[in-house]
Amino acid sequence: MMALGWVLAAVGAIVFSGLSVLVLRGRRQNAQLEKLLLAADDKLEQLQLQFERFVPADVVERLTRPGDAFAPERRQVTMLFADLRGFTALCDRLDPGVTVNILNDYFRHMTDAITHHHGHVTEFVGDGLLALFGALESDPWQARDAVLAALEMRAELARYNLTLRKKGLPELRFGIGIHGGEVVTGVIGTAGLSKFSVTGDPINVASRVEGLTSKYEVDLLITEDVRRKIDDQFRLRPMPPAIVKGKAEPIQTYHVEAEK
Repeated sequence: MMALGWVLAAVGAIVFSGLSVLVLRGRRQNAQLEKLLLAADDKLEQLQLQFERFVPADVVERLTRPGDAFAPERRQVTMLFADLRGFTALCDRLDPGVTVNILNDYFRHMTDAITHHHGHVTEFVGDGLLALFGALESDPWQARDAVLAALEMRAELARYNLTLRKKGLPELRFGIGIHGGEVVTGVIGTAGLSKFSVTGDPINVASRVEGLTSKYEVDLLITEDVRRKIDDQFRLRPMPPAIVKGKAEPIQTYHVEAEK
């Protein structure tokens, strides 16, 4: 009987020892798994930060949602085109590194002003940019937001020009055109290269309006469509109706001088 007791005790000790080994091994595996998960989270966060350098943060956020976050649809969108004046000629006189730094700082200031007023920059084309208001989310005040963004862009450019002047660098000038209308939104491109953007006639009109800023020697023009949707807080100066490419009838534009 005593021998049986010793046997049972020995077996119990072996079992307990085995369980202890399994528990310790499990803890080590859990610790390793936690380290791997933390490392993966850090990598994902870094990847998201890097991704946001090329894609607006709002677009990145929607990409993480389940389902088709960017199903094509028709939406009322306000478009803002901005383009630098004479920057191509300026590039020929400056060191390439200086040129890129000037342009990157300019885009940073402009993007901050746009996002501050609920817009997002969908693309940079040379020294120009396209910003959308109401494309990602419904925005009943999108026209007003676009105009407020443009006025802040004007103020930001003035401040940036002070910095350029202190460095002995040429100052920048831009033209901004704003127009709104119904467009198709969605992911446009191929499997290898695509982007969230809009397509439709209103975007062509917005581009043409930006081009009229040079003709009228002003920095900010809006169309009649935008004027009807903003309140009376802006001081506007009507410009002569102009024929633009792709339109049989002249379009009416207004120079936005300031907030009242």
